Amino acid sequence: MELRHQARAGLRATFAVLVLALAAPAWASASQLVQPPSPDRPPRFFHLSAAAAIRVADRASKVRAERRKHPGIRPTAYENGIGRWQVSYFLRGKERVQVQVDDRSGTVVEQWRGPQVAWIMARGYPGAFGRKLNAPYVWIPLCALFVIPFVDPRRPLRLLHLDLLALLAFGVSHVFFNQGEIGISVPLVYPVLGYLLARALFAGFRPRAPGRGRLVPLVPAAWLLVAAVFLVGFRIGLNVLDSNVIDVGYSGVIGADRITHDRPLYSPRFAGDNEHGDTYGPVNYLAYVPFEQAMPWSGRWDDLPAAHGAAIAFDLLTMLGLYLLGRRMRAGPEGRALGAALLYAWASYPYTAFALETNSNDALVSAFVVAALLAVTLRRQRPALSALGSGLAVGLGAAAKFAPLALAPLLATAGERPRLRLAALFALAVVGAVVLTVLPFVPHGGLRELYDRTLGYQLGRPSPFSVFGQAPSLGWLHTVVKAAAVGLALLVAAVPRRKDLRQVAALAAGVLIAVELTASHWFYLYVVWFTPPLLVAVLAAYRQPIAGPRPVERPPRWAALTRPGSRVAR
Repeated sequence: MELRHQARAGLRATFAVLVLALAAPAWASASQLVQPPSPDRPPRFFHLSAAAAIRVADRASKVRAERRKHPGIRPTAYENGIGRWQVSYFLRGKERVQVQVDDRSGTVVEQWRGPQVAWIMARGYPGAFGRKLNAPYVWIPLCALFVIPFVDPRRPLRLLHLDLLALLAFGVSHVFFNQGEIGISVPLVYPVLGYLLARALFAGFRPRAPGRGRLVPLVPAAWLLVAAVFLVGFRIGLNVLDSNVIDVGYSGVIGADRITHDRPLYSPRFAGDNEHGDTYGPVNYLAYVPFEQAMPWSGRWDDLPAAHGAAIAFDLLTMLGLYLLGRRMRAGPEGRALGAALLYAWASYPYTAFALETNSNDALVSAFVVAALLAVTLRRQRPALSALGSGLAVGLGAAAKFAPLALAPLLATAGERPRLRLAALFALAVVGAVVLTVLPFVPHGGLRELYDRTLGYQLGRPSPFSVFGQAPSLGWLHTVVKAAAVGLALLVAAVPRRKDLRQVAALAAGVLIAVELTASHWFYLYVVWFTPPLLVAVLAAYRQPIAGPRPVERPPRWAALTRPGSRVAR
């Protein structure tokens, strides 16, 4: 029996060695580094010595360029897994250049300089984010499916065409990101965000009746619902068969495991291979608990089925919410048509699929935003319930990923007749949701430690994924943008005073985009935060004419009080 156990252990060890030897360089750079005991003798299983690996790395073009700029850089060679050397060049303790050398061939296989030394995600490793979704034969058809149903050949200049193309325009930046050219990809994001911000604010501050032309010009709107079902199946299949779990989803699973095992959620020992995984609010980790219980974490960064299940659930909840939102905005068949259009647009939009393919938690923000807008639709019939529901959604969203809190001033005054009592109920729901979900998880260091490990860490970390991170001299502009975002979030609470649901959605999208413009670290996953309210704003600007008499929409209750001859009017 003892020999059998030893044999099995030996087979497992041999299999692990083979996996390490065949693994892709996308994770090899993140493996444990070991400095060899002798610089002149090859370590076990290696052909090159550390000194020989340094001589190979010295010939790399980026090392030569850095030496011309900083002659004092000094190399150190590390074993980086089996068959791979990493040579790091330091200047005053800071790594300036990193070179990966293949041990068997003695050639440079990777070389990185600047922010790409510290940020592996900036290197453009194929498939690191989105896997097969990045392939042109997948991405381009999705882009076409996103736009084609809403194209009106008779009105080629209608604004909806430009809006949908602008939502796809992040792809220009994305191409350069996938090539590791973040000096080009990052600046290209801002014109797109700027247009979408202007478009959202225009729709929110300048309300107008639905535009001329059909929402879905060429096919019956019901077809969109059928197409959406097939797209949902495709997205889930792609997630199960091809997607990977990035650190965001990994953090959610670890946090859920810590909660269910009664361990501190916020701790310097959160995880050895995910030190800052506790950077989100408690609701983020609570949302992963059902999936981690159904598909328990193995204790390592493997396929993480719980993260897949959570990402799919967040995606489906957002789609269901959008369909219901369209149904609530308009009565009868027109509501079903708008709901189908919103659901289809989300299902076909490449960046919602991108969030699903990375198994991130960003669609959780989308779900809370949609839930808040759904609650606003009750403002006429059940105003108190509406205020409590939207406040609860904003509070839970803020206790998950912080950004939805920026919507609080807007949603507190949403509706055609904002009231102080409803705003107070809304505020009570927000505060109650945050307090009840955060207090049980406050670490031993108190609220200060909680802030430092979450929002404080996110605001303070340097990042090359914004123009402010790439150009520190723009600090003054960063301050101006932050002040403008805060001003906008407060302004929309009072202007315009009366807002219909489309205006509320448009202004919500504008506020979320403004928040993203202030971010020191921006990534394409954040597009899905503002996608649902922006889709509502641009698609609800058109109607889908339905054959037969249009259903009569009942006036709001308060309208009866202001008719000529009523007691209030007299």
